[in-house]
Amino acid sequence: MNSIRTKTTILAVCIASVTMIVAAVVGSISIKALGDDSAEQILLLLCETGEKNLDAYFESVAQSVTTVSDLVTEDLDKTEPADLAAHVERARSFFGKAAYQTLGVLTYYYRIDPDVSDTVKGFWYTNLDGEGFKEHEVTDITLYDTEDTSDLVWFTVPNATGEPVWLPPYITENLDKRVLSYNVPIYRKGVFIGVVGIEIDYSTMASEVNSILLYQNGYAFLNDAEGNIIYHPRIDVTTMSEEERPVAPSGLLGENNYVRYTYDGVEKQAVWLPLSNGWQQMILVLILVSVVLLAVVILLTMRFTGSITKPLRQLTEVAEQVDAGNYDVTLNYGDKDEIGVLSRAFDRLIAHLRIYISDLNSMAHTDALTAVSNKGAYDVKARELQQRINDPEDTPAFAIAIFDCDDLKLINDRYGHDKGDLYLKNTSAMICHVFLHSPVYRIGGDEFAVILEGDNLRASKSMSSLFEKRCEETCKDGKEWWEQIRVSMGIAVYDPADDRTVDDVARRADKQMYENKPDRKASH
Repeated sequence: MNSIRTKTTILAVCIASVTMIVAAVVGSISIKALGDDSAEQILLLLCETGEKNLDAYFESVAQSVTTVSDLVTEDLDKTEPADLAAHVERARSFFGKAAYQTLGVLTYYYRIDPDVSDTVKGFWYTNLDGEGFKEHEVTDITLYDTEDTSDLVWFTVPNATGEPVWLPPYITENLDKRVLSYNVPIYRKGVFIGVVGIEIDYSTMASEVNSILLYQNGYAFLNDAEGNIIYHPRIDVTTMSEEERPVAPSGLLGENNYVRYTYDGVEKQAVWLPLSNGWQQMILVLILVSVVLLAVVILLTMRFTGSITKPLRQLTEVAEQVDAGNYDVTLNYGDKDEIGVLSRAFDRLIAHLRIYISDLNSMAHTDALTAVSNKGAYDVKARELQQRINDPEDTPAFAIAIFDCDDLKLINDRYGHDKGDLYLKNTSAMICHVFLHSPVYRIGGDEFAVILEGDNLRASKSMSSLFEKRCEETCKDGKEWWEQIRVSMGIAVYDPADDRTVDDVARRADKQMYENKPDRKASH
């Protein structure tokens, strides 16, 4: 008969063997499940970030065209039919400013319907070499059947629908470029006058999609609601006919969040809808397994499973924080085992997400009413200047001009906020026109700021005088109160001897603005 010592030894060896096998199996399953859940979460976050980036980009293009169409319509309502050419020239000036501030614009145009005028055709500007917009000879619309929406789509489609419209990719006949465009029909008293629009280079959209990457093999592509692929980084759909062009996997048009499919014999994974959170179920499995192992053999299991469950708990906690929106977390697991590899990969993914989220938060710095930069953009520029001020080896040269719209409240109270908005738009357009090469910011309800550097800084006095002169020209008899521009302005140049912060410069400009503000009384 075997001794108790032998039996105990055999039992301990068996328990230890079973414990090791169970721990290895459970650990492998948990790591695989964690990796799958992490992959789904990362795919979802990348998909959402890419969607927001593309939406923000397309919205910025649409907003630019909408702003121009509003200004064109307002100007057109005040223009006599015989003065159509002068109206087009005014539209040319503020359209150029909007196009200059919009990323990826290949062409912009304002075309007049030949049925309205056979002499005033509008204008078309292109930027084919990236060196600035140049006026291009306009397409002769009279050569086309404007009732046929399959041809000259940028003109015929908005004319036929009567609504602003995004057009899918098409080839511009005169430039031989593949573009997307956003077009808005212009009406005067219910009569179709023409179309304003912006065309963006197809490659600009492609670069936005190409920036959505996961590891070395991950990529993103675009398809429409019917499943037709619009852009794919690995398939040149622009050279294919509609019959040759592949469609998106059917799973991406279904109700499932996470899709597995096979393409050309390769198994792939994709996400296109919000995913459910599976971390709680994984934690429950790990806790139950830990309890069973602790019941089998206390000391060996605590030492063995502790080395596995601790980093897994850390990884789970970090994943939960990422799921809650906290991306400023890291894992401190330095071993070179499978968990260490997974932890370091997760750290890299979180770092990439921080970059994507930071890029997303830095967008949308445009004021919706006036189309100039907003207070958030001003704060970003002020922080950059402050960093240069704090650098002992750098002495920035800049000035800040502060503008305050006089009598805005009285205009709102007496004539309505729509006239107050028009007053603000006219003021913004005037500031942008005079201070053409300096950033303009709307920093309050009726306050604007301009930061002058370089040539504009050296010409600040002459530009200030020009601005006052232009404002006085708008205050002539016969103009409505809201059409006149009455703005108080103050300007201060950064002085290293007296100014310690950007706010010091802004306060001096603000003080000078109030000292220059005349005591105007309502006269309308």
